[in-house]
Amino acid sequence: MQTIKQTGLSISFLLAALLTSTPLSAQQAADAGAADSDIRIGNIMPYTGPLAGFATIGKAEAAYFNMVNERGGINGHKIKFISRDDSSNVKEAVEQTSDLVEKENVLLMFGSFGTPGNLATRKYLNDKKIPQLFVASADEEWAHPKKFPWTMGWQPTFRAEGRIYANYIQASYSDRKIAVLWQNDQFGRDLFRGLQEGLGVTADRIVADIAIEADMSIDAQVDILKNSGAEVLVLNCAPPISARAIRRAAELDWHPVLVLVNAAASIANALRPAGLQNAVGVISTSFLKDAGDTTWKEDPAIKAWLAFMDKYYPDGDREDAYALFGYAAAETLLQVLTQCGNDLSRENIMRQAASLKNYQNPIALPGIAINTGPTDFRPIEQMRLVQFDGNAWQPIGDVIESAFTSLPGDN
Repeated sequence: MQTIKQTGLSISFLLAALLTSTPLSAQQAADAGAADSDIRIGNIMPYTGPLAGFATIGKAEAAYFNMVNERGGINGHKIKFISRDDSSNVKEAVEQTSDLVEKENVLLMFGSFGTPGNLATRKYLNDKKIPQLFVASADEEWAHPKKFPWTMGWQPTFRAEGRIYANYIQASYSDRKIAVLWQNDQFGRDLFRGLQEGLGVTADRIVADIAIEADMSIDAQVDILKNSGAEVLVLNCAPPISARAIRRAAELDWHPVLVLVNAAASIANALRPAGLQNAVGVISTSFLKDAGDTTWKEDPAIKAWLAFMDKYYPDGDREDAYALFGYAAAETLLQVLTQCGNDLSRENIMRQAASLKNYQNPIALPGIAINTGPTDFRPIEQMRLVQFDGNAWQPIGDVIESAFTSLPGDN
């Protein structure tokens, strides 16, 4: 197997040490983030930098909480959503998280984006017993309830998603060679690992893989992958790079089966920049409804989401999957806070987050329910294969249970 790796700056999670030496003024009063009048929620997003396309998640969440406040809040409390920019920089994520806790006295951190920054702040938040809830990353690290009882993810894991693609390729294209363009970080490594595990003894069908950085030009790399003779191309990278790769393949008159990871499966941020005509037939996964799919034209939840976009996020793009993601994640947090009733202690917030039983988020695809428990910190464990038809993502096949029977380090 031909393997080519583009090296870049390594990220050190030792930056978390910066946090452990700071005083915790938020501890002056128990759970200071829940005042009589508001609930203070902290969030970290890449509003600038190479992953700024994901900032829509934070913008949609802010708009959602504005809607909730306009409707009276939660149990008489208004939400103060304080979202900060880390530019996809771990040191900045550490500093901003510290500021949100020490100066803004947030009750919890919610939906912060990305694996490195959340890993760097996880120990600090757990030591201070501050919920790090519904992390916007599909890494496996957010499901260790014994070791990190204050941290919980939300979406299916990257590794499980990789196995789903492997199973699909095995079933539908068992005789075809595979090439992989993968992002050289935790996200890229986890999904690639799942793909290799799913292929098992046939993993040697991966005839070429190239690891790239999030902000580099990749035309030459796509040329190399084409020349490998691969007939299946797995794009395991951020939306801008995925868009360039799809466009470059079309320019080369190379038409492999294209598999695009869920994190990049945004019509607005990946497929449209790639050229919709070049993206017809792309395979991905989903666990949320596609507002552009006519299947959901009369669906009450999608109608409500479109009305939300018109009123509370008019500058947002209806075809941006990250807006839908942010809305759905915020709606899940609303469910947790509503379940808390008048007890908005941090302990009760985590207790309720770990007590979701067959909760059907209105934006989730039918058959995909959210379940958690004291030893189960994986809220969503199901996905569905989808294919782009030039206008919307169309489901193919049945809902797939994406969780492993057993994962090391679950406890």
